[in-house]
Amino acid sequence: MTKDKGQRTKDKFAICVSSEGCDDIQVWKLYRILPDVEAAADNYLRVVDDSGEDYLYPGKRFVVVEFPEVVAKQILAAVGGGSP
Repeated sequence: MTKDKGQRTKDKFAICVSSEGCDDIQVWKLYRILPDVEAAADNYLRVVDDSGEDYLYPGKRFVVVEFPEVVAKQILAAVGGGSP
């Protein structure tokens, strides 16, 4: 995703509600979601899973949650993540 200089994409997160058949996600765990317009059009989310890599998962496996920016930054700092 292209961003203008100085512009930042809002960090997004989701809670897994179904991990059936997937070894790299866990139910009730919070995951970071990366922007992917094409995937979203097909009802998929680009998730940074337990392997530390981002993969596409069906959106129905997650509930997207929003946090204030200060909280999102604290979550990313706690897990050692940065913004794309």
